[in-house]
Amino acid sequence: MSLYEEEVQARWGDTDAYRQSTAKTSKYSRQDFAAAKVDQEAATELFVYAFGNSLPIDSDKTKAAVLAHRQAITKWFYDCSVEMQKNLAVMYVEDPRFKEYYDGRVRGLAQYVHDAIWAQ
Repeated sequence: MSLYEEEVQARWGDTDAYRQSTAKTSKYSRQDFAAAKVDQEAATELFVYAFGNSLPIDSDKTKAAVLAHRQAITKWFYDCSVEMQKNLAVMYVEDPRFKEYYDGRVRGLAQYVHDAIWAQ
C-alpha cells in the first residue's frame, strides 16, 4: 500500500464514501481510470474558463463547473452531496497538494473553486 493509500484509509476508511469508492474503483480498468481523469479534468477546465474570464462565483458558467465537478465524483467514485463537495473545497485550499493542483493551472484557482462550491 502506498503512503497516499495509507493516508486515505486512515482519514476516511470508516466512511460510506470510502467504502463506495473502493467498491467502484476495485472493478476499474486502466481505461476506466483514464476516463475518470478526463471527466475530472473537464470539470476543472470549466473552472479555469470561468475564473480566467472573471466570472462571478454565482454565474451560470461557474455553477455549471460546480455541478460538473460534483457529477464527476459521483459518477466515478462515490455519491458526492453538496455538503461533501464543500468539505472537499476546504481541502482544496488547506492541503498544499490540492491547492497546487488548482493553482498550478492558474494562480488563485483553488480559492475560486472553493468559493464557487461554497456559494451553491
